[in-house]
Amino acid sequence: MSITVAAEPDSAGAAAESTSRVDRMPTMQLVVTAIDSTVTGIRSITLADPDGRALPGFVPGSHLVVHAGSNTNAYSLTGDGTHPTNYSISVLEVDDGNGGSRWLHNELAVGDTLTVGLPRSAFAPIARARKHLLVAGGIGITPMVSHLRAAVRWGRDVQLLYVFREEAAAHLADVTALARARAELFTDRVSFTGRLDEALRTQPVGTHLYVCGPSSMIDSVVASAAAAGWPDSRIHFERFGIDALDAGDPFRVELTESGRSIDVPSGTSMLAALEEAGVEVPNLCRQGVCGECRIPLSGGSPIHRDLYLSAEEKSAGDAIMPCVSRAAGGCTLEVPL
Repeated sequence: MSITVAAEPDSAGAAAESTSRVDRMPTMQLVVTAIDSTVTGIRSITLADPDGRALPGFVPGSHLVVHAGSNTNAYSLTGDGTHPTNYSISVLEVDDGNGGSRWLHNELAVGDTLTVGLPRSAFAPIARARKHLLVAGGIGITPMVSHLRAAVRWGRDVQLLYVFREEAAAHLADVTALARARAELFTDRVSFTGRLDEALRTQPVGTHLYVCGPSSMIDSVVASAAAAGWPDSRIHFERFGIDALDAGDPFRVELTESGRSIDVPSGTSMLAALEEAGVEVPNLCRQGVCGECRIPLSGGSPIHRDLYLSAEEKSAGDAIMPCVSRAAGGCTLEVPL
C-alpha cells in the first residue's frame, strides 16, 4: 500500500513557510479558578475568561485541547455547554504518558493561565435517537457527564452504566444527581459485564450506544453490542491518544517532487516516518486532537483515526492528520512547501 505526497521541504526556510500554510488551531487564554483533587489520581480543573466574559458554547461530548507545559493533550468537557461562563475538565494522572497529565497535576495552581483550543466535538449525542445508552469505565465518565446534563436539559431518555474502582469514582455525585435511578454503578467487572449484556439486548429500537473508557473495555463493549445485533450506525465510542490505536498495516509515502518513497512500518506513524526522512510537518499534540499537522489530501483511501476532523471533513476526503491516520490501498497527499 502506498500514498503520495506532493513535495519535500529541503530547508529550514521551507519548513517555516509550511507553517503558515497549515490551519493553526485557534486558542484562548483562560485562568484557573478552581482545582479539586478529592478523588485519588484525578484532578478536576475549572477555567474561566480572565475578564469574566462568556465562553464559546459546545455540544455534549466535546473536548478541549490543553497546552500542558511542553505537551498538548485533549480532555473532555464536563460542564454545561449552553452559554458557559467556565469550562471544567477532569485529568487522570498517567505516569507513563507524555507528561501532560503530570504537569497539570503537579505544576498547575489556581490563578495560573492555560492556553487552550476552542471546544471540538467528536462524540456528540444523536438528536434523533429514541434513547441514549451511556457506558463508561473509569475516567471515561467525563464526556458522559456533559451528555447527562444535555439529556436533563432537553428531557431525553438516557441510561448510564458506569464501572469504576471504588477509590477512584470520578464525578459520582454528578452522575447520580443527573441520572438518578437511571444511573447503574459497578465496582467489579463481573457484575458490570452481566448487566451490560442484559442492557444491550433489551433496549428499544432506535437506541444509540455511547462508550468511553479504557481501550480494552471499549473493544469488549463494542463486540458485545455487535453480537447482540446492534448496527454500526448506532454504536459510538471515543478514544484518546495514539496508545489506544492498533499498530496498523505498513504503507508507503511517495514524495512526488523529489521522487523519493518513504515506507511507513506497522507501529510507526506517518508523521514520524516523514520526520525521520527529513520532511518537516508542523505539529503539536501528536495524538490527533489539535489539528496542527493537517495535510491536504487530493485522493486515495485514508484511514482517519483523529479526533480533529469532523465527520463531514473526513467524508470530503481532502485532508488527513499524519500523526495518527494511515492509508489503505493508495492515496495522494500534498505536503505544504
